[in-house]
Amino acid sequence: MTFRVPQTYSAWRHCIEVECGIPLTVAFLHARLAALRDGDAEEAGRFRRLYGDAHWLRVLGWFEHAAQETQP
Repeated sequence: MTFRVPQTYSAWRHCIEVECGIPLTVAFLHARLAALRDGDAEEAGRFRRLYGDAHWLRVLGWFEHAAQETQP
């Protein structure tokens, strides 16, 4: 199986929920947003080095979008 970095919100969501089996709960989304929002923090920095700033911003936006979808 070859891993492909998701390029769209729907592909990203499918990757997390279906392929990885991780439910996008409010707690999970907020934890990931906290880890990624600080671009200078260790985890965000590692993500940026691996995937680049453009993809980091794209993924951050996808997490924000998913968090908005979970709000009542």
